[in-house]
Amino acid sequence: MSKTIEITIAPNGQSRVETKGFVGNECLEASRFIERSLGQHLDEQLTSEFYASQKAETQQHHHE
Repeated sequence: MSKTIEITIAPNGQSRVETKGFVGNECLEASRFIERSLGQHLDEQLTSEFYASQKAETQQHHHE
C-alpha cells in the first residue's frame, strides 16, 4: 500500500488530516508539519495501523 496523507477542510474551516499506509509512529511524524501549519489540534484518533507496529514490537520482545 502506498503512503498518503489526506487533508479535508470543511466549509466551517475545520480540517482533518488522515494518514494511510503508515505504520506506528510513522504516521505522526509524517503528518506533524501539516498539523502544525493548520493550527489548533482538537482531537486525535489512532487507527489499527498505528498499533500494528506496537503489537509486532511486543511480540518480538517476547521471542528474544
